[in-house]
Amino acid sequence: MADITAALVKELREKTGVGMMDCKKALGETSGDIEAAVDWLRTQGLAAAAKKAGRVASEGLIGLSAGENSAALVEVNSETDFVSRNEDFQAAVREVAALALGCGGDIDKLRASDYPGKGHSVDAEIVHLVSTIGENINIRRATALSVDGGVVASYIHAATAPELGRIGALVAIRSDGDSAALSQLGHQLAMHVAAANPQAISVQDLDSDDVARERAVLREQAEGSGKPAEIIDKMVDGRLRKYYQEVVLLEQTFVIDGETNVAKVIEQAAKDLGSPVAVTGIRRFALGEGIEREESDFAAEVAAQLE
Repeated sequence: MADITAALVKELREKTGVGMMDCKKALGETSGDIEAAVDWLRTQGLAAAAKKAGRVASEGLIGLSAGENSAALVEVNSETDFVSRNEDFQAAVREVAALALGCGGDIDKLRASDYPGKGHSVDAEIVHLVSTIGENINIRRATALSVDGGVVASYIHAATAPELGRIGALVAIRSDGDSAALSQLGHQLAMHVAAANPQAISVQDLDSDDVARERAVLREQAEGSGKPAEIIDKMVDGRLRKYYQEVVLLEQTFVIDGETNVAKVIEQAAKDLGSPVAVTGIRRFALGEGIEREESDFAAEVAAQLE
């Protein structure tokens, strides 16, 4: 029998949208032949899922599930915006988000988890949804934050329904201060993260390679001015500070008032609460970001529903 590697299973799963265990079984039945495995899956009643799995799925919903000191986000994609208003799809995204919270945002554990009340895995439930709804559907990603002594606040932007929308943000705050006041601050910071999309909490958290590339680009631009070296150094430092103000949470201008530095907002909160306040984690999911979308129109989307 051919060696059924994890890479082969992953390739078949990405090609068909079928669950990992079914993919492994199909490859075993077909001696590792990918195309034959696709046909085998079709003969097992998964033809609809396999047929639709190649379509671009860049719509769907961001789902949120929040616990006492933790929260999770998931992105579940579909082909069209119509599906995001489907009650069965919405219920599935909520359930997947709750399961993601339980497994700490681990995507592999999430997919292999038992789907409540169905007697099969989350992956198998997604295949079922593909067959019943008629579009390619996939769980693209999941994340979670937790904190000991503090709050994890959340925000959903462009909400389609409670805890479901197009942008989701989480902010973990560690503090011994009043939990209600912390939750209010955290919610505002989560709104800020959703709007400003910071790449890191502090300058020190930025990827050093990214900073080096940015510095190199800024230096090349500055050298084109023909100014003396010491002036160029100051120009680069100044432009780098501006870069930090664009991508670092603590350096950004708070979107809630449009003028206060976020670090100052947190400092003031610590004074008001009489306890240190520290942001320990941020997460942000925007629906479909990074997915190459197919050009479509309304008529094409309607026609897709009829296939």
